[in-house]
Amino acid sequence: MDWNPKQKINGISIQVCLNGYSFKVMDDGVVTESGWLGADRVFTVPEFQRRYGNVEVSLLTPKVALIPASFFEESSARQCLADTVILNKEDEVSHVALPEYAAELVYSLSIGEMLSRTISQAVLDSDGGPAKVLPEMFYILKDLQKIDEYNRIVASYAAGYLHLGISQGRNLLLANVFRAAEFTTAEYFLFMAVRKLQLNPEVSSVYFRTPLAEDEKMSLYRYFKSVERL
Repeated sequence: MDWNPKQKINGISIQVCLNGYSFKVMDDGVVTESGWLGADRVFTVPEFQRRYGNVEVSLLTPKVALIPASFFEESSARQCLADTVILNKEDEVSHVALPEYAAELVYSLSIGEMLSRTISQAVLDSDGGPAKVLPEMFYILKDLQKIDEYNRIVASYAAGYLHLGISQGRNLLLANVFRAAEFTTAEYFLFMAVRKLQLNPEVSSVYFRTPLAEDEKMSLYRYFKSVERL
């Protein structure tokens, strides 16, 4: 079951990057957000000591590629990803279906961290099972479908990468990861994508799945109709 953050379903969404993690808990309509936390607090966070109806754990890996289902073959998944991003020989490659886009998301979680696996084993669902770690792009693409607007922009930013999905109506226009050492660079890529796709930011909201500092929010508010947190 997909967890829609706008519904009153008890669940937790956890985003992990090389620098730490953040989470958002929906508990009977009450939302709790953490901000970015360090790995040293994983085993002491109270929210990680309980079970949830739905648990999502995402890793902000830049190693992703969205392949049309009609062109996808499992035997060539690694080569498809290697054609898009730089892979090391030891990198593990997986894939997950996105039937709503008639596509397969090919990805690697091999970015030199163990925190995502630790969290997925620590935060369990109601049946006591661990969550599968999936790339952040998977949830960005899922969340695009849940926004009740014509122009849909969902982003995440952490550890020097902007993860961005944009759709208009039923059409997916962009799903990409940009290297951006600073947030101002991430803003540049965001504005460039919006401009290139001919979307009007003044009538569009931008939704972030990861925490934003107050100055980052205010900077985005200068251009977009609103800045929301998913």
